[in-house]
Amino acid sequence: MSGPDWDSAQALFLQYLRYERNLSEETLRAYASDLSQFAGYARGLEGAGELEAGEISPDTIRGYLASVYRSLEKASRARKLSALRSFFRYLNSSGLCADNPADLVAHPKIEQKVVSFLTVDAVFHFLEALSGAALKRDGSWRKARNWALFESLYSTGIRVSELVKLNREQVIFDEGVVRVRGKGRKERIVPIGTKALDAIKYYICALEFQWPEKRGLALQPLFLNARGGRLTARSVNRILKAELMGCGLWQHLSAHGLRHTFATHLLNAGADLRAIQEMLGHESLSTTQRYTHVNIDGLMKVYDGAHPRSRKK
Repeated sequence: MSGPDWDSAQALFLQYLRYERNLSEETLRAYASDLSQFAGYARGLEGAGELEAGEISPDTIRGYLASVYRSLEKASRARKLSALRSFFRYLNSSGLCADNPADLVAHPKIEQKVVSFLTVDAVFHFLEALSGAALKRDGSWRKARNWALFESLYSTGIRVSELVKLNREQVIFDEGVVRVRGKGRKERIVPIGTKALDAIKYYICALEFQWPEKRGLALQPLFLNARGGRLTARSVNRILKAELMGCGLWQHLSAHGLRHTFATHLLNAGADLRAIQEMLGHESLSTTQRYTHVNIDGLMKVYDGAHPRSRKK
């Protein structure tokens, strides 16, 4: 059983991911890119344009991973193998292909990276510097936006991709919550603190004062770029780097690091892990549990300092 040609199978798989799994456009593009890159490699081996999904062997996949060994990090190679496994699993369940050759290929072992995060004091210093710049008499709406942007990220812990997709109407000021559309287009309600809400209100006022045509548009993007369009996740990371350096914090931190900071601070203050899971929008508790390493590090310091027979005694 050779199965369908590759392009047809890939189109069916992406359609399944879009309409049945409700995956985001970013995730769909990543799957399409990974599968197309593999197909290009496999076609090069065959020396022909036609490629059938059922003809792919485990050795072909191993050869492909070996070909990208020097150019891609281990995590990227693992993602490409995962994409192939999901693709062939779909073909198996749909009766389009008998085997899953990707299951016979060893998965690269990935060390869990510890994401950088800020201490509570550093976060306060950072956000107070942003608010000070925004509240100056000659402060621009973009300074107000940056303050609201990072107050919101730290206050909610949402993904930067979710933050930039927010429209004004998704912030419910009276209830102190944000309606977030996350992975798989699932909506969840996330609390947002008064400091962040105050920053957002100030930003909107500053924006509408300097840009009157933006007044009262509930469905417009919440966070705008200089041209009046929706801010991108890449721009948020660029702005964060500049603002951190501007207030004397040289620690390398991405916008995802503020999400990690949010989770770490809640956990260290005694918040329930499942409540954090809900706020972060994680489907699996095991994904949230990676934040517990920081809490354990803190416990070990207390133990080493207090226990008569600790490792340091």
